[in-house]
Order: sequence, then C-alpha cells, then structure tokens
Amino acid sequence: MTTSTLPGDQAPPRIFGMPKLLFRCAKVAARTLALRQARFRAGAGAAVVLSLLLTACGGASGNGGDKKVVLTTFTVLADVARNVAGDKLTVESITKAGAEIHGYEPTPGDIRKASKADLILDNGLNLEAWFGQFVEGLNVPHAVVSDGVQVVSINEDSYQGKPNPHAWMSPVNVQIYVDNMVKAFSDLDPDNAGVFKANGAAYKAELQAVQDQMVSSLSGLPENQRALVTCEGAFSYLARDAGLKEVYIWAVNAEQQATPQQITRAIEYVRANKVPAVFCESTVSDAPMQQVVGATGAKFGGTLYVDSLSETDGPVPTYLDLIRHDADLITKSLAGAPTGAAS
Repeated sequence: MTTSTLPGDQAPPRIFGMPKLLFRCAKVAARTLALRQARFRAGAGAAVVLSLLLTACGGASGNGGDKKVVLTTFTVLADVARNVAGDKLTVESITKAGAEIHGYEPTPGDIRKASKADLILDNGLNLEAWFGQFVEGLNVPHAVVSDGVQVVSINEDSYQGKPNPHAWMSPVNVQIYVDNMVKAFSDLDPDNAGVFKANGAAYKAELQAVQDQMVSSLSGLPENQRALVTCEGAFSYLARDAGLKEVYIWAVNAEQQATPQQITRAIEYVRANKVPAVFCESTVSDAPMQQVVGATGAKFGGTLYVDSLSETDGPVPTYLDLIRHDADLITKSLAGAPTGAAS
C-alpha cells in the first residue's frame, strides 16, 4: 500500500506532536479523500484537522464488552479462528466477503479497528502485501498462522521461487493454522486455554474429514482429465494433495496479469491436452478465461472460491463449505457431469 503526505507535502499546524497512530490515520484519510477527488484546503486549521482525525480513526474509545478482540486479514481466517475461539473471543475480519486480499488497500476504518484489537492474525507467505505497513506503529501483537506449513514454491513468472501463499487450500495445512491459533489465543487469554485446545481438536477432526472427502472425490478422475486450469495459480496445495496437474493464466493476483502471452500459453495447453473444463476464482474477472474457452471449445466449469468466503446466504459461507464446493465443482466439471448435479 502506498501512502501520501497531507496536501502540500507538509503536516498542518500542531500535528507533529500527535501519537503516531493518529498521524498514520491522517495520511490514510488524506489518501482516501484524494482517491475520491476531494479537496483538502491547504490552510485548514487545527480544528478541521482534529475533526478529520476523529472521523477517520474513531477517537480513543475502546471496544467495549468483556471479550478480547481478534482481527484477521481476510474472511477465511476469520471463520477458522471462530471455530477455535468459540464464544470466548470476538473475531472480526479486516476485509469483507468477496474482497480481493492480495492488493487490498486498508482504510482509516481498518486502522481504527486494528488499533482496538487485542490480537491480529495474518496468513503470511507474502499474501498480504500491505500488511507490514499496516501494522507498523500499532501496539497490537500479531501472529502468522501459516508458520510451520510445508510450502509449495511458485515456478513461473516474476514470482518464481517464492512460496505460493494460498496454503489454506489444503485442509491439512489449515490444521497447522489451527495449532498456531490455539497457541496465540491461549497466550492472549490463558484462562480459556483449555477451551481453545478442545475447540481446535474438534475442528481439526472436521478438517481431516473434509480433506479425506476431497481427495477421494478428485482421485476418481481419469488420468487424462486431471488438469486443473484456473485464472490464478491459487490451487497448488489442493492440486498437490489431490494429485492434479495445476495450470494457470497468472501466478498471483496483481495489477499486471492476464497478458496476451499468458492467455496464449493457457490456450495452447488446453488444446494440446484436450482439457474438458476450465475455471476462474470469485474475486477476479473471468474475462481472460472466457478467451480461453472461446479459443478452445473447453467448457467454463464455474467459479471457484479461494481468497474470500461468500456472504452467509451464498455458496461458501464457511471454510469447510469452500473446500466442499471447489472439490465438487472440479470433479463434476472435469468428469463431464452437469454442474450442480447430485453426487
């Protein structure tokens, strides 16, 4: 995330003595206003600046209530965390359902929320490119939930050699996420450590059941129908677990993606291997993949979920639903069954 100084590249009067958090909020607020083409008067007085800060950063009020607050970077982590926390902690997500996590730009409201949290959870593995700057200056502990997973490296494009950040697409990996959350929550709230441990164990059993179901479902695909072609290379861990061949248009969601060369490469692979169906993810446009469909005659298998859950009334309101949905859609589309048909 890039930030800009207040208009005029100079802080207004009496700002230099304010707490670091408020100054950061002021910069984010100014950037937000600039994005909306709002005009900040260069001669604004201290009263106007204070009003902006209180609006952007929410003043100094606390969270309220007795439960400690855990903030996650995106909805998938929030759902997993709620299963571990039970009713002992309040868990919230910075991003909302449907948001794209890689290039997310935090708002002043996000900084306000983070400043009031007791713990922040991030995925790590370079997923949240904005996170380091976001937490800088916040006096809030944070934990990286992917610590300890066996990473899969990206082997193409400018990201070659870097870890694929989508480690949660393996329920086996998410069991490690759970262990990290149990530890972090127990450190935060030692009185409920036993509850977190029990909740974590129960949820890990559910994760293993979903993992077994996913592998069993996908293992039934014929050898010549085991290519998983997607927009983003977000399925390396799922493909590893299920024995699929992963092919994608671009490696990681970024500002520069779906170049003509990348699309051509995907078209050539689909044609050469007679791939029956291709897919795209819910948080990006499927237009590039539709070009592949038009050029090859492959079926568009549907929308997969990775970086975000759906709303509660959507197809994947929980992480377990996400894995079930994706495995079911991939299996039926590659096997040639009508999508949405009963198993």
